[in-house]
Amino acid sequence: MNIQRVVTSGTFELDGGSWDVDNNVWVVGTGDEAVIIDAAHDPAPILAAVEGRTVTAIVCTHAHNDHINVAPALAEATGAPILLHPADDMLWQAVHPGVPYRPLTGDQRIPLGDNALQVLHTPGHSPGCCSLYLESERVVFTGDTLFSGGPGATGRSYSHFPTIVESIRTRLLALPEETVVHTGHGDSTTIGAEAPHLSEWIHRGH
Repeated sequence: MNIQRVVTSGTFELDGGSWDVDNNVWVVGTGDEAVIIDAAHDPAPILAAVEGRTVTAIVCTHAHNDHINVAPALAEATGAPILLHPADDMLWQAVHPGVPYRPLTGDQRIPLGDNALQVLHTPGHSPGCCSLYLESERVVFTGDTLFSGGPGATGRSYSHFPTIVESIRTRLLALPEETVVHTGHGDSTTIGAEAPHLSEWIHRGH
């Protein structure tokens, strides 16, 4: 299984604010097919990483604009469906009104060669946030739910700190501690590196 990180740059916009951001886009696949995780800013380097393979899905971990802004362009270029949890529909419609996507559900499995990405619904950063666990490789793609150093931001619309901590506690920290955490921004980490800080995060929310 091949896992590639593509870093693209642009802006994150919500609640009337705009911030410059670098996003991690993950292209996960075999020699013949690939899944794109998040669709940020610039389709060209993402398509270059695909290298002519069949893209079977464009999975959006959540619908903040910096994770979805080139999803329709990638779908048009590859013919692959866009997958998103419908709890983030209001965020999606703000960026791509009327553009269709297929609903993601918790515990859904997205086929990938002889393996599959296991969808984990991990709300908190937004209501529809999902993480994707690839058990065969001991990796999880967490979007903006869990970073190196702690939970994703919860200071803006549709986010909730106690919810993100509960998602991390029940869904992510339940994974084997050696599991590598590939994030939506910045460096990767491991479940084992983040788990000892859970009590600090819970205390921060009180």
